[in-house]
Amino acid sequence: MMPPVPVLAAKVVERDVPNQLREIGTVEAFESIAIKGQVEGILEAVKFKEGDFVTKGQLLLLIDPRPFATALRQAEADQARDQADANQARTDEQRNSFLLKEGVGSREQYDLAYAKAASMDATVAADSAAAESARLNLQYAAIRSPIDGITGKLQAHAGDLIKADADSPIVTIAQIEPIYVDFSIPEKDLAQVRQSMAQHQLEVDATIPGGQGPPEHGVLSFIDNSVDKTTGTIALKGLFQNENRRLWPGQFVNATLTLAVIPQAVLVPSQAIQTGQQGPFVYVVGPDKKVEARPVVAGAVIDSETIVDRGLKAGETVVTDGQLRLMPGATVRIKSGLGSATS
Repeated sequence: MMPPVPVLAAKVVERDVPNQLREIGTVEAFESIAIKGQVEGILEAVKFKEGDFVTKGQLLLLIDPRPFATALRQAEADQARDQADANQARTDEQRNSFLLKEGVGSREQYDLAYAKAASMDATVAADSAAAESARLNLQYAAIRSPIDGITGKLQAHAGDLIKADADSPIVTIAQIEPIYVDFSIPEKDLAQVRQSMAQHQLEVDATIPGGQGPPEHGVLSFIDNSVDKTTGTIALKGLFQNENRRLWPGQFVNATLTLAVIPQAVLVPSQAIQTGQQGPFVYVVGPDKKVEARPVVAGAVIDSETIVDRGLKAGETVVTDGQLRLMPGATVRIKSGLGSATS
């Protein structure tokens, strides 16, 4: 009589489990703004430190405003002078119009007065535009943040000449609240993702490798409009509020996309699933400690466990180690370490 075969075993369990896709993701700023000068001048002051969190409208840089203030005063003076001349020209036009109606003035005099008034009106309009341009240039001398975000490395310092729309930005500001996590999934999973997305909003979790604390929680906000033919993958984005600023642009994270929750799934440790000529099977330990080779239909793998769609029920015991020495009907001795699919 053959002695019992020592094996490890586990209980089949039943519980709700999430159907998830796991990929490597990269954190991307929600918005990244390259700050450049819109006017040329000497940088007079820097009002922030590299790496500061700045708010929308906050003064960041000040270009020497004196040349622009002087240009504005000159433009306003030109406008005032030409406005006075325009008023006089309009008065002359009205006077010549009256004289022409009374028969004591000539058509030629009226036409000249009319043309002079119209010309001065155009001059005043040009002066107004020049004054507005000078006013804008003065405003551009004070560079303010267009968004809330984190400043990067400063590329200019007080005393430097700032050129309008230079090739390199003075500083870059990255908006990190909210923030994106970019990741890609295989093409074969796209149909399942789209089907799940049509039913409800999909959740995305981001885990920082080596980080402490729970995963960051977000939602799927974007699916690219085409599959990358070179990799056979499609790009997705998760949107995270990032209120605690744990996620940082350029950082690598583990992204988990939850498609749905599978209710009352039957789970076994993945090592319990064996492959035979007839397909997947497990060794089930009976009350008499004899094993049965039972065919199963294996489903999704969740971490170290496999969902069994058909063939097992909760509470049964399956062999997880020692299968090579077994055959149907063999008697086993379960070594210490009997647990469940969750242990």
